[in-house]
Amino acid sequence: MGASRTSFEKLQRDRAKKAKAAAKREKRLEKSDPNARPDEAVADPSELTPGQEIPPDTLLRMVAELHEQFESEKITFEEFEDRKTELFALLSVD
Repeated sequence: MGASRTSFEKLQRDRAKKAKAAAKREKRLEKSDPNARPDEAVADPSELTPGQEIPPDTLLRMVAELHEQFESEKITFEEFEDRKTELFALLSVD
């Protein structure tokens, strides 16, 4: 039996979800501290590819920021789970 294919509607929903997340992220960045240095900005996990090397301190900072956003109710549980899954996909196991 062949593998099931993703429906076009599901692909559209996924793209819309990513676009909405990107818009929210940009809006948050506009509100963020203007004195923050750009090198301290945390990379967005959806922009990174699986297997891409990320320094451990950066990854830990991304996880901490994600938990902080969820605890302060800036993001929903669903968004938290999606972003957490994206971060776990970036982990490289030796």
